[in-house]
Amino acid sequence: MPLAPTSFLYSADAGTGVATITLNRPERLNALTFQVYEELRDAFRVLDTEPGVRAVLLTGAGRGFCSGGDVADIIGRLFERDPQGLLAFTRLTCDLILAIRRCRRPVVAALNGTTAGAGAVIAAACDFRIAAETAKIAFLFVRVGLSGADMGAAWLLPRLVGLSYATELLMTGDFISASRAHEIGLYQKVVPANELLPVARSVAERLAQGPSAALAVTKDALNREAAMDLETALAFEAEAQAELMRHPNFRESYDAFVAKREPRFT
Repeated sequence: MPLAPTSFLYSADAGTGVATITLNRPERLNALTFQVYEELRDAFRVLDTEPGVRAVLLTGAGRGFCSGGDVADIIGRLFERDPQGLLAFTRLTCDLILAIRRCRRPVVAALNGTTAGAGAVIAAACDFRIAAETAKIAFLFVRVGLSGADMGAAWLLPRLVGLSYATELLMTGDFISASRAHEIGLYQKVVPANELLPVARSVAERLAQGPSAALAVTKDALNREAAMDLETALAFEAEAQAELMRHPNFRESYDAFVAKREPRFT
C-alpha cells in the first residue's frame, strides 16, 4: 500500500528511485507535532523495504527545515502528561531516529533553513546533510532545561564531529552557521540556497543508482561497529562482504568494467 501521510508531503519518482519527504508547516518553520512524529516514524519504517525506493530525500517547505517540537502542539501539552505519558513521548521521538538509522535506503537531508532542536537531531540521523548557506543549526534542548542528550544526540554527534564539538553544541545550545557546521564536519556540503534542492537531489539520485544491497550493509556496519572491538568488526565485515560477493551487483560491476560501460545495479 503506497505511503499516504497527511502531516507532510510525500512523493516517489519511479524513474530515479528517489522518494521525497517534505515537512510542510512553513508558517511554523515546520515545527513537529505528535502526528508528524508518528507519521515520519512510520514512513521510514515502510521506506526500509518500499519497492522502487532506493534513496530518500528529506527537506522542509518554506524558509526552515525543522524548528523542533511545536511550542503549542507539543511543549505546552506535555505539562498535561503523567510520567508514563512523558516517557511514551520521548520513546516516540527516539523511535523516529531509530527508524531513520535502520532504514536501509540512504537518506539525504536538504537543510533549507532553520534546523533546531529535534529538527537538528533528525538531520544528524540522516546519512548526508547538504545545507543552504543560510541554514543555521542548534541543538536547543539545554536552553529549555532539558538534557542535550535527546533523541540520540549524544550518540550521533560525537561520531559526526568528535566529542569536543559535540559537547559544545549540546551543552550551549547555540546556533552555528552553515559554514561553521561544514567546518567541523556536521555538513558534507554547503551550497547557495537556490542550488540546494538540485544538488541534494543529484546526490540522492546518484545513491539510488548505486548497489542498494551494498549501501544497506554499509549503513548497518556504520551503525553497529562503533560498539564492536576490532576483531568482532573484522569478522562481521568478512561475513558481510563474502555474502555480497554472491550478489548479482558484484558480477555486474565486473562485466561493466570488462565491457567498458557504466554498471546497471539492481
